[in-house]
Amino acid sequence: MGGSRTRRPPLVADRRSPSDAASRRRASKAAPKKSKTSRAATRRKTRSGGVLGRLVGGLFRLIWRLVWGIGWRTGMIVALILGAATGYYYLSLPNHGALLDARARGSVTMLDSAGEVFAWRGETFGGQISAEHVSPHLRDAVIATEDKRFYSHLGISPRGIAGAIRINLSEGRGPLDGHGGSTITQQVAKLLCLGVPYDPDTWKDEAAYEADCRAGSLWRKIKEIPYAFALEARYSKNEILTIYLNRAYLGAGARGFEAAAQRYFGKSANVVNPSEAAMLAGLLKAPSRYAPTANLARSQARAELILGLMHDQGYLTDTEFAAATANPAQLSDAAEARAGGYFADWVMEQGPSFLTRETTEDVVIKTTLDQRIQTAAEAALDEVFATRVREGSEAQAAIVVMSADGAVRAMVGGRKTQVAGAFNRATQALRQTGSTFKPFIYAAALDLGYRPDDLVLDAPLTIDVPGSGPWSPKNYSNDYMGEVTLTEALQHSLNTAAVRLSEAVGRDAVRQVASDFGFASDLADGPALALGVSESTLIEMTGAFAGILNGGSSVQPYGLVELRIQGDDGALIGQEGGIGERVITETAARQLVWMMSQVVDAGTGQRARLPGHPAAGKTGTTQAARDAWFIGFTADYVAGVWMGYDDNTPLTGVTGGGLPAEIWHEVMARVHEGLPARPLPALSPDALPPRAPQGFPGAVYSSDDIRPAPQQTELDRAINGILGAIFGTGN
Repeated sequence: MGGSRTRRPPLVADRRSPSDAASRRRASKAAPKKSKTSRAATRRKTRSGGVLGRLVGGLFRLIWRLVWGIGWRTGMIVALILGAATGYYYLSLPNHGALLDARARGSVTMLDSAGEVFAWRGETFGGQISAEHVSPHLRDAVIATEDKRFYSHLGISPRGIAGAIRINLSEGRGPLDGHGGSTITQQVAKLLCLGVPYDPDTWKDEAAYEADCRAGSLWRKIKEIPYAFALEARYSKNEILTIYLNRAYLGAGARGFEAAAQRYFGKSANVVNPSEAAMLAGLLKAPSRYAPTANLARSQARAELILGLMHDQGYLTDTEFAAATANPAQLSDAAEARAGGYFADWVMEQGPSFLTRETTEDVVIKTTLDQRIQTAAEAALDEVFATRVREGSEAQAAIVVMSADGAVRAMVGGRKTQVAGAFNRATQALRQTGSTFKPFIYAAALDLGYRPDDLVLDAPLTIDVPGSGPWSPKNYSNDYMGEVTLTEALQHSLNTAAVRLSEAVGRDAVRQVASDFGFASDLADGPALALGVSESTLIEMTGAFAGILNGGSSVQPYGLVELRIQGDDGALIGQEGGIGERVITETAARQLVWMMSQVVDAGTGQRARLPGHPAAGKTGTTQAARDAWFIGFTADYVAGVWMGYDDNTPLTGVTGGGLPAEIWHEVMARVHEGLPARPLPALSPDALPPRAPQGFPGAVYSSDDIRPAPQQTELDRAINGILGAIFGTGN
C-alpha cells in the first residue's frame, strides 16, 4: 500500500534576503489598510454607477429613436399632404391672364362737357399691364417695398416670417398680428382668396368677401403655403408679379397699378417716374390712409420712405434718389380737383342701375359738367362762409348752375365739396320754397292776360280757410304799400298782393303752372300756396326758373349726355337737351323775365346784381327763416342757392336777399368772367301793345274769396298768429 501513494514534494521555505523584508515592512506602513467594508462599498458603487449610466443612456437613445421615428414619419406625412395640396391647387389654377381683373362688378368713368375725366365710381380697372412692360421704377419700388428676395425664394420666406414675428412680439402684439412677413407670392394667394371665387349668394357683399380673404388666422397662413408653392410651380416670377400689379387695391376705387396711375397722375403705369412709382408702391400698406387724394402730404412722406428703400437696395443712384426726393409726386389736375362729387353721385342715379350702380361692365358716361363753373361755385361758397358767416356755424348751403335747357353745369350739395356718397342738399333735401314760389303765380296771371303794369292791392286781408278758420297773411316788413303794379308786388315780395293775385287767377291754375314747370312735390291746397309753404328741391326749383328763361317751356334737369361701354364706339344712351313742353306763352315768359329783373335791379335781390351782366331772380325766406333762397339767371346761365340747417334750426339774421343772394353773386361773377354781356330775353310793359277793350281789368282788388280784414279781437289775433306759424310767410 505504501508503494502506491504519491509522495508530496518536500516543503521548502522561500529564500528571502534582509533587504526584501525591509521593503515590504516599509510599504505596509506607508499604505493604509483597506477594510472589508470599504472594499464592498467600492464594488457596489462601481456597479451602481454603471447601471445608472446605462439607464440614462438607454433612455436618451429610446427618446431619440422615438423622436426620430415619429419625426421622419410625421415629416413624411406633412410632405405628402403639402405635396398633395400643392398639386391640387396647381391643377386648379387657370392661365395667369384670367386672374388679372379681380372685380365682380364694373366701373363708371365720367367725362365732363369737354371730354376730360373728372370722376370715377365703382372699382376702376385701367387695363392689363405686365411686369415686363410696366415702368422699371414701379417694378423696383414694389419689390423693394414688399419682397426684396422675391426672385430668389420659392414662394415663402422663413427669414421674413421669423423677422415679422420678432417685430410683432417686440411691439407687444401677437406673433401673427401686424407684420405678416408675407412674400409677394403669398399676397397674390390672398388676392386670389386661395382660389375661392366670389359668390353673391354666400357673401353679404364684396367687402365682406375680401375681408375674409385677408383674414390673418393661423389656419389661413398654413393654407397659403401650398397655394404659394402652386403659384410658383404654375407661373413664372414675372407672371406672379403681373397678377399682383393688376389685382392690388390702391385706394380711391382704383384696382391695379394702371388704374391708380391714371386716377392719381393721369398717365399710364408704364411711364411713371421714380417719385410717382414710390407713391404708388407706398399705397400697398394702407390704401385708404395713404391715398394722395385723402392726404397728399402723408402720401408724399410715405413715398420718400420707399425711395430710401429703393436707394439702399441699389435701384436708384445717388443722383436719381436726390432728384426724386426733391421733386415729390403731384396729383393730376383732375385728381386734385376731385370735382363734382355731388354731381357724379346724382348722375349715377340718372341712368339705369344695371349700367351705373350695379354695372358688371366698365362704363363711360359723358356729362354736362363744366369743371370751370364747378370750381367757381365751390370757391364762391368757401369765400362767403369764410368771410361773412360766423366761425363755427353749422349752417349748410347748396348750389346748382345750369343752362336754360336744363343741362346742369355745376352742383354743390353741401359745404364739404370733395365727397362721394354724401347727403346731397341740392337734390335730396325737400324744403319749403318761400317766396321763390311767387314767380309761378305771376306766370299763371301773365299767361291768362294780366300785364306787369296791372294793379293789385297790398293791404291786410283775411281769408276763411275751411276747417281752419280765418287766415290773415302779413308782409315780411309788416308794412303795406296799398295799390301797386304786379311788377312792384313781385319786386318787393309783397305777400298780401301775391295771395290776392293767386286767388284771382285760381289756385288750380297756379298749381298747374308750377307742376308743369317741374315742381314735382305735392302742392298745398289752401291760400298759403301763394307764400311757398310747399316743399321742393333746389334742382327742381332751378330747373323751373330755367323754363322761364328759355321762353316758357318746361325743363328736365339732366347731367348724362351719353353712356357707352368702354371700348365700344356706339352709345347705349344719349341725350341732347332737357326742354319739354310749353307751359306759358313766350310773351308771358318774357314779361316775367322783365319783372324778375326789377327784383335784382331795385327790389329784394339787389345784392345779387352783376355789373355788366343783366340778371333776374327771386329771393325767398320761409317761416322763422328756416330756409333762405335765391334763384336767378342771366342770358347764359341759371343758378339756384339754398341755405339753412339740416335740422331746421332757424337762421340768424339771414334772408333770401342776404347771404344766398351774395353767394349767387359770387358764383355768377366767377362764372361770367371773360363772357360778353348779353341782354335778357325780357319784354317791358312799354313794349306791349295797348290792352284791347274786352281784355282783363287792370286792377285786382277782390274776389269771392278775398275781402278786407275786419276789426279783430285779441282771440282772432292769437288764432291768426298760430295759423301764420303753420302756413308760413316770407320774402
